[in-house]
Amino acid sequence: MRTSPTTRLGRPVSTIGLGTWQLGADWGDVSEVDATAILAASVESGVTFFDTADVYGDGRSEQIIGRFAATHPGLFVATKIGRRLEQTRENYSMANFRAWIDRSRTNLDVDTLDLVQLHCPPSAVIESDSVFDNLDTLVSEGTISRYGVSVETVAQALAAIARPGVASVQVILNAFRLKPLDAVLPAALEAGVAIIARVPLASGLLSGKYTKDTTFAADDHRTYNRHGEAFDVGETFSGVNFDEGVAAAQEFSSLAGQVGLPAPVAALAWLSQLPGVTTVIPGARNVAQAASNASAGDVGQLNLTPQIRELYDRRFRAEIHHRW
Repeated sequence: MRTSPTTRLGRPVSTIGLGTWQLGADWGDVSEVDATAILAASVESGVTFFDTADVYGDGRSEQIIGRFAATHPGLFVATKIGRRLEQTRENYSMANFRAWIDRSRTNLDVDTLDLVQLHCPPSAVIESDSVFDNLDTLVSEGTISRYGVSVETVAQALAAIARPGVASVQVILNAFRLKPLDAVLPAALEAGVAIIARVPLASGLLSGKYTKDTTFAADDHRTYNRHGEAFDVGETFSGVNFDEGVAAAQEFSSLAGQVGLPAPVAALAWLSQLPGVTTVIPGARNVAQAASNASAGDVGQLNLTPQIRELYDRRFRAEIHHRW
């Protein structure tokens, strides 16, 4: 597993991390036994970076990771705050920050959180000096080591990168969502801000295993948020039309086959090798997926960007490039 040196994160992290939304909820049921096995398989494969949030299973994901990390020292655990209340600038207050952070510290059973990210806040939050002054205060008090922002749009990413205290920006980035390559990655490189690439397999589309007839459980966001009914539609299948995504994934699978890799491994390896990307956080529903995902961190240099850009331009650019 390769690691990425990161000045603002304080220490190197694995180029392939683990996203743990699925350990809490919204992807169907995952038992704690299975969740712990996924965490163990990831660590055994060299993963050191774990991303969670206080709302994943109302804290369940944090709690499972906390119990696991207690016997596996040296892991880097990033969590997120801000989605427990209505998304207004006023709710991103110091009082709420303290309450949310204390809750996450309890869930993760630590005194100091490695990284706290604002969880896709409104643009008004990212534009507020007082929000970041409060976060600086929390760093000085020792309840958090550093902070970042998870964003929905390129404009939000660039605004966050411009903040001198921001350690990381988490953004949707994959072979079907290329807009961050234009300006976000160069800006992050120049500023020394870590980029955490989320939804790297487009909610599983880039596995190449779905057909137009594939269905998902009722409590899976790929069912209930397919058209943005519950939250930003860009979080589900990266905002692309499902049928179009299935067809594009078949093309991507052919590209992966040409370099001798399974589609999801190729997708993660290519993404992790982009200049400016610090770590990529796929989820995993079982041990086999966790090990397969982690294997992407040991793949030799891929040169798929021209083909991926052509696929994106032909199938997705007109529909989604302007939206996020």
